[in-house]
Amino acid sequence: MNALSEQILSELRHLLSEMNDGGSVGPSVYDTARALQFHGNVTGRQDAYAWLIAQQQADGGWGSTDFPLFRHAPTWAALLALQCAGAADAVQAATRFLERQPDPYAHAVPEDAPIGAELILPQLCGEAASLLGGEAFPRHPALLPLRQACLVKLGAVATLPSGHPLLHSWEAWGTSPTTACPDDDGSIGISPAATAAWRAHAVTQGSTPQVGRADAYLQAASRATRSGIEGVVPNVWPINVFEPCWSLYTLHLAGLFAHPALAEAVRVIVAKLDARLGVRGLGPALHFAADADDTAVALCVLRLAGRDPAVDALRHFEIGELFVTFPGERNASVSTNIHALHALRLLGKPAAGTSAYVEANRNPHGLWDNEKWHISWLYPTAHAVAALAQGKPEWRDERALAALLQAQRDDGGWGAGRASTFEETAYALFALHVMDGSEEPTGRRRIAQAVARALEWMLARHAAHALPQTPLWIGKELYCPTRVVRVAELAGLWLALRWGRRVLAEGAGAAP
Repeated sequence: MNALSEQILSELRHLLSEMNDGGSVGPSVYDTARALQFHGNVTGRQDAYAWLIAQQQADGGWGSTDFPLFRHAPTWAALLALQCAGAADAVQAATRFLERQPDPYAHAVPEDAPIGAELILPQLCGEAASLLGGEAFPRHPALLPLRQACLVKLGAVATLPSGHPLLHSWEAWGTSPTTACPDDDGSIGISPAATAAWRAHAVTQGSTPQVGRADAYLQAASRATRSGIEGVVPNVWPINVFEPCWSLYTLHLAGLFAHPALAEAVRVIVAKLDARLGVRGLGPALHFAADADDTAVALCVLRLAGRDPAVDALRHFEIGELFVTFPGERNASVSTNIHALHALRLLGKPAAGTSAYVEANRNPHGLWDNEKWHISWLYPTAHAVAALAQGKPEWRDERALAALLQAQRDDGGWGAGRASTFEETAYALFALHVMDGSEEPTGRRRIAQAVARALEWMLARHAAHALPQTPLWIGKELYCPTRVVRVAELAGLWLALRWGRRVLAEGAGAAP
């Protein structure tokens, strides 16, 4: 076990040291399909088309069958790309899939709808209907007024500033390359799909001075997927703020933030974050708009590292007693407010309103499950437990503990879908780690038993330097920020190993 702990620390150190390349993100069906369609050269992208076809599920759709809300955008996009490539069988199966699917936007817009759904889905539906007829396709009527209102707003602006949030969905509304300008990385809104669309329009309309930069960006984004296939791209890139911020925050949840083996790698990242955090906060990437979520987590990380960052950067996003992720967003994010609460408590600032909001957004079991950036309830639950317990050593929540223990699967793992995942099991362990600190002996024994089962499950599935494959993060579709997830997996396993050693020592009568 000691050898495995050392191996985990070594891999974590390696992951942290790599976080200067823009970030690692798994491949995206939606963005790859859009990029292929806008690229137009089927012959030069045959491997990418083959990859796209290989991702099609047995029912004809794309995306996880566990989470049907997130299957429409990748399926529409893949259908359109493959229709242009003449992949008749795949197109026919996708058409049947879409015709059979109930429309989740028939009457209302779900709270956890994918990013840009109001712009993207009606446009994809319209393209498919004009291409294929498609009388029986879902029409997403609840999204239409939202799309129209957004288009009216966009119509009043000649050019959006680089990094504006709406540029992330430029492919769904932009037609003139003059309405956007590539950022310093060559991207339109840190989106491969938006950048590929902008590039295609720029080439068509003869506006080509910056096409080369867009090409270079798309090639770099493709490399970030580690697929080795030219033209296969991620859902978002770069993530050179989000990736290190969330990774260090995760280390804190596992009790690893101050571990001597990671100290130098943590110090380098903290110094960069400290230099980058300005009065307006931080966004997921250096050249993207600041948001409350990234700003709050950055504040947490800096405070944990002994810095004294100003809370003013977070106050920009405060409306009443809530924090909005981006100004003008459709609905508030529970996890953004959880992270804001954690930052405020770490900084010793009043947070009664934010705390009340976080408490009020539990489900009947006492857990948090109405999240817009991650599909699993285990993600906001782990973070909420840490935030609520911050500075309150006697904090206990028997209802949440009972629900968390009850949700453990027979195999020892946790998961919001039909199977346990390593990432979600790690989140469960982070929450239990906090809860264990203030539990009575009986509660601690219950927790220890759950951790022992989880450790057995994790050990059976752990492989050194394995790339996570399960997309659980919400973008335009579900996606996987590879290093962020891998750090969570390793930190969860390290915590379970340490816990197991402690329980064995206590059982033998040794000091914990």
